[in-house]
Amino acid sequence: MRSFSVPFAAALLLAVPVAAQTPTAPPQTVEQALALAPAGTRFGVLVVDDEGRDVLAIRPDDRFIPASNTKLFTTATAYALLADKVAGARLGTEGFGRYAPGAFIGLAEREGDAPDVILYGRGDAQLSSAADCKQDCLSELADMIARKARRVGDVVGDDSWFPDQRWSPGMSWNNIGTDSGTAISALSLDNNELPVAIAPGAEGQPPLVEIAPYYTVRNEAVTIAAGGQTRLGFERAVNGMELRIYGEIAVGAPPFRDRLGIDDPAHYSAWQLRRMLEARGVNVTGSVRAQHRPVSLIDEPKAREGRDIRVRMPRAAFMGGHTAPPLADTIRVVNKDSQNLYAELLLRRVGKLDGTGSLADGIAALHAVMAAAGVARGSYDFSDGSGMSTYNRISPRAAVTLLRWAKGQPWGGDWAASLPVGGVDGTLRRRFKGTALEGKIRAKTGTLNATNTLSGYLTAASGRELTFSILANDVPEDGRAVPAMDAALLLIAAAN
Repeated sequence: MRSFSVPFAAALLLAVPVAAQTPTAPPQTVEQALALAPAGTRFGVLVVDDEGRDVLAIRPDDRFIPASNTKLFTTATAYALLADKVAGARLGTEGFGRYAPGAFIGLAEREGDAPDVILYGRGDAQLSSAADCKQDCLSELADMIARKARRVGDVVGDDSWFPDQRWSPGMSWNNIGTDSGTAISALSLDNNELPVAIAPGAEGQPPLVEIAPYYTVRNEAVTIAAGGQTRLGFERAVNGMELRIYGEIAVGAPPFRDRLGIDDPAHYSAWQLRRMLEARGVNVTGSVRAQHRPVSLIDEPKAREGRDIRVRMPRAAFMGGHTAPPLADTIRVVNKDSQNLYAELLLRRVGKLDGTGSLADGIAALHAVMAAAGVARGSYDFSDGSGMSTYNRISPRAAVTLLRWAKGQPWGGDWAASLPVGGVDGTLRRRFKGTALEGKIRAKTGTLNATNTLSGYLTAASGRELTFSILANDVPEDGRAVPAMDAALLLIAAAN
């Protein structure tokens, strides 16, 4: 088994000559492969064999921004703490089953007036309003109301099961309003995203905008002559309801499609429910509104000091609901597709076990699991569950320790199966295709400003399994460390 010199590799990475980034021949060593990354890139690497012995170590204990490698820690925590809790969990007769994530519906009677409809969220990530919905469908809850009442007052979205913490510390403000940084809420719908499509109109005229009428659209974009380049942008104040569209799209260009983030998912859910009720002939006489629970001292584990942390839900006649899909389904989406919202909701769900479902409670639960896994406390810090926060830090050793520990847990096989497979699926479907690692590498990707990461398992040429973490930070603007990382992993696999 070949090993690589740590001092030599580290020295190469401290000063990579520009000429080394454009080689005339494929790299022959891991050091040469990593030197393909843009100058200034800082690497941390740890690869261990199936007995836990180091194969390659470059700054293995330095801390790096992990991007979506954060999801490894979140999903392992969720499996460790929730797997036996949610098995068989169901919404109770009053809709308050503690471990059953889902959504349920109720009617709150008002004296002398039509009852309010209240839609309660319980951390379900996959509630859907899609016309072709087959599972976890908002339409089923609308049907329940329509069978019971033909006239209602307000339609209310209630997400007070978790405190109102829609974004995590350290997330870049420019991600708010995008599908990567959509708000977090116990009542979420349609991934808290709103699809938009923009097609060219006549030359010199505004393009055609297709979007659900949740926002008021101010269309300042223009259609330009055929052959021009599409450059479109969106602008909306946080929690604002006016969407400004600007830029250009050429005659004959295909429609431009994007997904916009929702800032108040509870309100959006109530808005969609109202539309469904009206489509079923229910007369809605009131308004659409949201009920949130502001953050308070009970949401801080170190500050609650014995305070009552029970959430008191508004009184309403429980009509019915449904539970979320199985935990394994949610975790598969988190890791295969790198779904940020689902990861954040998982962290808050584990925070609900012994707390209020706050971000702080979720991170405290994660700390407990990492301690059990033998991950050194100084080797990581987290401010969210998805990896969007630039405050997050891990070392390569932290990731490898977690990966090896998780593989030995009762749920370890399912967890490993949730990771993308090189050249096959998820966020690795286009990487390693046609190489010796196609179908033989299972790992979590991570991409953020100036950051590329990959941690997981690979089958080496010898047939032995290696566990690895490769973290690249300080990647220059418009540069990517991914080709260098993949080349290095291919060389490591071939040499072992």
